[in-house]
Amino acid sequence: MLRDIDPVLSPDLLFALASMGHGDDIVIADANYPGASCGPLCIRADGLSASVVLKAILTILPLDTFVSDPAISMQVVGKPEVVPDAVQDFQSIINKYADHPATITSLERFKFYERASQAYAVVLTGERRLYGNIILKKGVIGS
Repeated sequence: MLRDIDPVLSPDLLFALASMGHGDDIVIADANYPGASCGPLCIRADGLSASVVLKAILTILPLDTFVSDPAISMQVVGKPEVVPDAVQDFQSIINKYADHPATITSLERFKFYERASQAYAVVLTGERRLYGNIILKKGVIGS
């Protein structure tokens, strides 16, 4: 047991977050996401919502301030202007818990998959809301 570490952050997830460098991406994905077959390390977080995992990660992971899009969601197929409930929730969590809150941008579904395939890791959650996926870019911690 560790002090001041959210218990949602499993040993595997903590190791991945600590191993990531500045500019590396991590994907928090819903239960429908093809996490095991998309390429990066897949960390299971079954039974947890993407929102719970996002909040826990943001307690220790700095968002990148050197890019315009440190948080990216997947667009609704055929309706790119629609902001899904999960993404609205993600934005509220980022606004409240991120060290440098940023507005979530979005990518078309297959562009999202392509970007996610280059991520350091995918956290496959039990999220049941559709489009409950987000990519975070790790920033730096200043002196």
